[in-house]
Amino acid sequence: MGVNSITLVGRAGRDPEVRYFESGSMVANLTLAVNRRSRDDEPDWFNLEIWGKQAQVAADYVKKGSLLGIIGSFKLDRWTDRSSGEERTKPVIRVDRLELLGSRRDAEASMGGGGGYGGGGFGGGEPSEEEVPF
Repeated sequence: MGVNSITLVGRAGRDPEVRYFESGSMVANLTLAVNRRSRDDEPDWFNLEIWGKQAQVAADYVKKGSLLGIIGSFKLDRWTDRSSGEERTKPVIRVDRLELLGSRRDAEASMGGGGGYGGGGFGGGEPSEEEVPF
């Protein structure tokens, strides 16, 4: 039996890029910066892929800098580069659960006063200004 489960808490590196399909499904892609324990270390960056209702939540409420908690699984996207013909790969976290962790004040500031920003069950809290990677 194998286990492929990843839990991360970090900040969105950019606004989600959302694509809609004729089938009615949608996908949101964004990056997540996760700080290391030492302030001297650079954050780790992860590519996130979010589908379905979770993608709609990301599209509606996630902005660059939003504090997020995710649970998902690792996958390796593979494709052939059109210009060089070489096989390419990109590590991606397919998100199964998205939690919006920032405070309501943070959400209102980033959304212009809108509500609907939920807290999460990750217990991440707010990092200090020194911990934010951007």
